[in-house]
Amino acid sequence: MLFFALLGAVVGIGYALTAVPWYSASTQLLIDSRKGKDPDPTGSIAELQFDTGAIDSQVEVLKSERIVTAVIAKAGLADDPGFQRATGSLFSNLMGAIRQSLDIKSWFGSDIESDTEVRFAKERLLISTLTNNLAVKRVARTYVLSIEFSWPDANRAAEISRAFADAYLDDQLESKFDATRRATEWLFARIQELKAKALETDMAVQRFKSDKGLVKSGSSGQLVGEQQLSELNSQLIVARGETARAEAKYERIKSIIDSGQADAAVSEALGSPVIIDLRNKYLKASKTEAELSARLGRNHIQVVSLRTEMREYERLIFDELGRIAESYKSEQEISRSREKALEEGLSGLVGANAGTNETLVALRELEREADTYKNLYQAFLQRYQEAVQKQSFPITEARVITAASRPLVPSHPKKSLVVALATILGLGLGLGIAALREIRDRVFRTGQQVRDELGLEFLGFLPAVTASQLRSMHPTSTDLASTGLPPVLANGVMRYSVGSPLSGYAEVLRSAKVAADITLGGHKPKIIGLASVLPNEGKSTTSKNLASLVAHLGARTLLIDADLRNPGLSRSVAPEARQGLVEVLMDRIPFRELLLHEAETGLDLLPTVSRRDISHTSELISSVAMQALLQDAGQDYDYIFVDLPPVGPIVDVRAAARLFDAFVFVVEWGRTARHVVRATLEHEPVIYEKTIGVVLNKANLAGVRLYEDYGSRDYYYGKYKKYYRDR
Repeated sequence: MLFFALLGAVVGIGYALTAVPWYSASTQLLIDSRKGKDPDPTGSIAELQFDTGAIDSQVEVLKSERIVTAVIAKAGLADDPGFQRATGSLFSNLMGAIRQSLDIKSWFGSDIESDTEVRFAKERLLISTLTNNLAVKRVARTYVLSIEFSWPDANRAAEISRAFADAYLDDQLESKFDATRRATEWLFARIQELKAKALETDMAVQRFKSDKGLVKSGSSGQLVGEQQLSELNSQLIVARGETARAEAKYERIKSIIDSGQADAAVSEALGSPVIIDLRNKYLKASKTEAELSARLGRNHIQVVSLRTEMREYERLIFDELGRIAESYKSEQEISRSREKALEEGLSGLVGANAGTNETLVALRELEREADTYKNLYQAFLQRYQEAVQKQSFPITEARVITAASRPLVPSHPKKSLVVALATILGLGLGLGIAALREIRDRVFRTGQQVRDELGLEFLGFLPAVTASQLRSMHPTSTDLASTGLPPVLANGVMRYSVGSPLSGYAEVLRSAKVAADITLGGHKPKIIGLASVLPNEGKSTTSKNLASLVAHLGARTLLIDADLRNPGLSRSVAPEARQGLVEVLMDRIPFRELLLHEAETGLDLLPTVSRRDISHTSELISSVAMQALLQDAGQDYDYIFVDLPPVGPIVDVRAAARLFDAFVFVVEWGRTARHVVRATLEHEPVIYEKTIGVVLNKANLAGVRLYEDYGSRDYYYGKYKKYYRDR
């Protein structure tokens, strides 16, 4: 991360030092909506109302090729060689050279271009240059547009910015004039057509009326027949109302007479003096009769005479009501006769006008067509007058409110910002690469990962041994074995635990021995296989150092190289051996005759010599002969360490697992994937159950602390490493 951050800073500084300063000049245009105002002196030109979409449209107009071409002509850029010359930073020029060199077409030469093609390419280049360096934007939410142009020459930048504003204003005036002119020409042609059409339709209406004899009244404008029909219909409605009222009056007075209600009244009875007089006399007699009946009794002659008089008054009242009823009946009959006469007259008039209605349908259609053309003619005539006025008074909605002036300081590159951004981008790139490496880091780094992933005991880290550490070891012994066999060669890495017995490397191997002693107890002999999942994880080196360390501690120790296909241990420590384990198992040679002895530690080694291809290695290593070898060797040795082939690709270990008391797995730190080791052990339950622990080989102890949790044992390696000695 630090490297990429520094690299980004260097690139940013290099760019800032070599970049050509560019200047930005800005001209501001106001797109005046003039809402609610009428700037036209004639008061008839409609005003364009601008909204957000309209303002954004003007931005695109300013960046259009039409305006750019006008600016090129206005500023004379086509004839300015200084403007056409490419100007850029060292980086941009370098990138341009690279792109040109990668242009495959240029490798084979170019076709000869005509003058027209050269001019066209030159024009397109100018347009592209202006467009790329132009920035038009709306100022906040106002009607102001900022026209900003950037160029290495400050004066040229201001000139071109102003040229864009002028070209836009000229284009607005020209576009309005052209649009008005085209609209005027089109409207004039349409007006002539509509005028002729309006006259034609109006004459058709008049001819139709004359042919059909349709006459309209002067006051209402209706046809005479329609007016008569309307008036007659109104009279019929009035007559029906009068008939209904006469029938109601007659029915009312008839019901009074039939029921004998002397005290009931109708309007004519209330106004009749005869009925009023008779009713007064009736009331007076009724009052007297009531008084005399109270004093003289109901059967008195005067009382009976008064009742007879009252009945006469009632008869006279009803006779008068009968005469009134006869007048109501006569009025009812007259109303019915008048209504019937009006209905007959209306029926006759409707029948007479039935043919006229069909004619009126055609007339109204002709009148509607005439009115349509008349209205269109008037509307187009009005629009034509407005267009003529606009053509006489061209205006634009834009004006310059701030003209571009020569900028004093360059606008970009902003050197401090470039350096900061380059540094941040470099840091981000480094962070991304680091994150990618962290995500892909699915190997063993800590002891806790061994416990969590495998459920096995972690025995420790075997550090990677450096050349300086090997040079500082005690010198090896060259004493020959008493048997006269060839001595074990002094390979430094293979005897590091003995040459540096107080090193951290040796301490981890002691931990492995202790783990075996605790797990196996007093079992004799302790047959321990050293295995790995993949090749080249340092298994053979660990086997030799562990066996030498245990032998150096005074235990009778035998180391057997059982990797029959790739005996790396034997090639490293006993390249002079001519016979070994294969001959013991196949040719029944006593193993004691083939042992090599390390005089310095007392370790005995049974090597393996790979002189021929053996296809049945798994059968050999799991054979009865191998079992007999281990049993026989167990009589002379306390510890028998067996360097086994990798468990992953080779089946030998799985076949011979029953012969071993325990296994120690060697896993390369930071290289072997966790899921590979986990999957291998999950498929080999016998090996898994006998595994007493795992050592992480070739570990970078300085880097282990970065992976360990705070408070773990290996996190404090720097504090207790002073107890170790690498020599």
